[in-house]
Amino acid sequence: MLKKMLYVLGVALLFAFSNAQAFDPGSVAETKAAAEQGEAKAQYYLGARYYTGKGVPQNYAEARKWFEKAAAQGYAEAQCDLGVMYNKGQDVRQDYAKAREWWEKSAAQGYAEAQYNLGVIYYEGKGVRQNYSKAREWWEKTATQGHANAQCGLGLLYAEGKGVRQDYAEARKWYEKAAAQGYAEAQFLLATMYYNGEGVHQDYSEARKWVEKAAAQGYAPAQFNLGALYHNGQGVRQDKRTAKEWFGKACNNGYQKSCNEYRKLNEAGF
Repeated sequence: MLKKMLYVLGVALLFAFSNAQAFDPGSVAETKAAAEQGEAKAQYYLGARYYTGKGVPQNYAEARKWFEKAAAQGYAEAQCDLGVMYNKGQDVRQDYAKAREWWEKSAAQGYAEAQYNLGVIYYEGKGVRQNYSKAREWWEKTATQGHANAQCGLGLLYAEGKGVRQDYAEARKWYEKAAAQGYAEAQFLLATMYYNGEGVHQDYSEARKWVEKAAAQGYAPAQFNLGALYHNGQGVRQDKRTAKEWFGKACNNGYQKSCNEYRKLNEAGF
């Protein structure tokens, strides 16, 4: 069933949003009052509340209005999140060029989330000519700041040999940094390296260790691969009932291939 664990392309490519409403120390009324008086931080916090719907009804138009006010004052987080709205087309026409423009303003101030997002668009070639070297440059800037998404993305570039000479040892180094922060995709990719013996001695037990960590966070590809390890008896005692359980979890998380394996085991009486 699982002859080789495959990398899931794009695992590191979710755009980063600052989500600073979690750190808003004031009440909605206090934040709104300060925002109306022109305080950039409060304007940003208020925009984040409207974006996420925390303490106020979710309203992308209001979110954009307040992000724009804060961004006009040079507030890096607001510039970054305004870029996310343009990238996703939330209350604006989707505009990758506009997203890049705002991310560049934010990244110029050293804001890690914006630097990471610029790496993503260069990796994917959205609104810019695809350029893996540029993606690496931006991800290196933010990976060294401890940004787990960027560390994982940088590892992916080294594993694939895109924009750099293929180097599994360097890929593993960056995956390990992200995995140590609990980043499920990096844990999954580390498991992949150990299963396939890419830059490391093939070790099914080590693969199981890392894939279990990712699966426990609900990462469907990892849940499927963990099921496959139990199905095949690789790194664990063969146990098709446990395999079925993990296939079921991945299926519930939308991983269609896992649904097929669950059905096969169910029909076989497991």
